[in-house]
Amino acid sequence: MKKLLFSAPRKISEGIIAGLMISIGGTVYLSCYNGANQISTFVGALFFCVALLCICVKGYSLYTGKIGYILSDHDKESVAVMIFGLIGNIIATVGLGYLIAAALPTVSASAAVVVAAKREQQLWGSLVRAVLCGVLVYLAVDIYRENKSVLGVIFCIPTFILCGFEHSIADIFYFSAAGFKEWHDLLFLLVIVVGNSIGALIIPLLRLKRRDKKQSSDNEKN
Repeated sequence: MKKLLFSAPRKISEGIIAGLMISIGGTVYLSCYNGANQISTFVGALFFCVALLCICVKGYSLYTGKIGYILSDHDKESVAVMIFGLIGNIIATVGLGYLIAAALPTVSASAAVVVAAKREQQLWGSLVRAVLCGVLVYLAVDIYRENKSVLGVIFCIPTFILCGFEHSIADIFYFSAAGFKEWHDLLFLLVIVVGNSIGALIIPLLRLKRRDKKQSSDNEKN
């Protein structure tokens, strides 16, 4: 336990860097966002990829990129990396959200429009959007980890953005840039964290079940 606590600042700092990258990705998306101009919104979604590309290549700690591996990497060290990383993600996105709002009013105005639409969603619908986002983020990270290919990031990230799926860490940045107004905002973000977690675990669970069936079948043959 002492060892984990001693390493907490480093783990949190890795999460802060990942949150910084997500905040930059969110800023470029909001800078391009235009509900009346699909091409501009598409460009913003594409350039949001810079965030996850840097995170994957440099190995920074992003919660939505870590949670999908909790079934295979569930030792104390891996869990600590994920939890402290999430704390760092939140610190960075909240802090930078408010800073961006003060420094770039036009970005804050776009964030207000994006967040207003999120506040109109029913929570069960937001959960579904978050689950599907979790699936795509897991695939983006897993394709990079297994194949050292950035294609998963380049295609999966714009896909979840353009589909209107919800990414918890990005949403924390958007709400911070727009300004939190009520307790429902925090409930919304909690639902998105849960949804992302569920979505990121779907494929690993199915893989695990398939592997167990294969092992059982091989044992029966032997």
